Amino acid sequence: MFRLVAYALEAAHGRPPAAVWSAPYAFHLGSPGLVAATGWPTAAAAAPRTDGLVRLSSLAHPADSCDLPLTLSGPPPAAPDWAVRPYTVLRALARAGHGRGGTDLHVQGSLTGAAGLATAEPAECAVALAVADVHAAAGERPDRADLARLLAGALPDGDDGLRRAVLFARPGRALLVGPEPRRRQRYVPFDPAASGARLVLVAVRGEAADRSHELARAVSCARRAGALSAWQPGPGRSVLVLLPEARLTAVRAAVAEDFRGRGRPVPRFLNIAVAGAARREE
Repeated sequence: MFRLVAYALEAAHGRPPAAVWSAPYAFHLGSPGLVAATGWPTAAAAAPRTDGLVRLSSLAHPADSCDLPLTLSGPPPAAPDWAVRPYTVLRALARAGHGRGGTDLHVQGSLTGAAGLATAEPAECAVALAVADVHAAAGERPDRADLARLLAGALPDGDDGLRRAVLFARPGRALLVGPEPRRRQRYVPFDPAASGARLVLVAVRGEAADRSHELARAVSCARRAGALSAWQPGPGRSVLVLLPEARLTAVRAAVAEDFRGRGRPVPRFLNIAVAGAARREE
């Protein structure tokens, strides 16, 4: 995926990236204040500019690439819907002194919103890290705590807990989030695989008005088939199900058979590994 993103930036903008960053999709645990990251990534490839222009592209929106002036104040320029949040991040970074000369940027996720995990926060973090990186002095790495605060201020409608998971997660650990990013993060063990369990994301399909009922139905079926617990990873169309590894096939079959028997679209199932934070892909 990371080679593809690097190639896509070069194909779209005629130059290779100076850096590629990956950022994991993240989720809330059932306990308040705990978040973790998945093994599924979003990637951002970036190359610095000096002419005050940002050129944005994404394989998910091949017809909606755009070239925009990087303005620090006033109304933002008109942009395709998908590019509004990346441009907001670029503008906030420039105001903070990162990348005022402009950037070529390509963003791509491994999942879509249909998978049931939040897509905005990992993309925002990947963009912020890649852009801060390519405009930094040699050997300097982005300050993640500063970027967390910058993103919270620039995009207050986002989920700050998920962003913190993207930026600071550790494999096999859940991150305890407080009101402000800490220089030293606090973690608790959360490693289903180490205890012979599996974590599975179940995403329902169909009309939004039906989702709450269908999610409850999926959870009920999963519990009867042996699931240990289930919770929503955030607002949306999915639930996370924790189950003994030996019950994986039975739980998936029970949920699928119930939906199929009622003439409903069978939910999507996605295995989730508890992974580490965003990183630079060398």
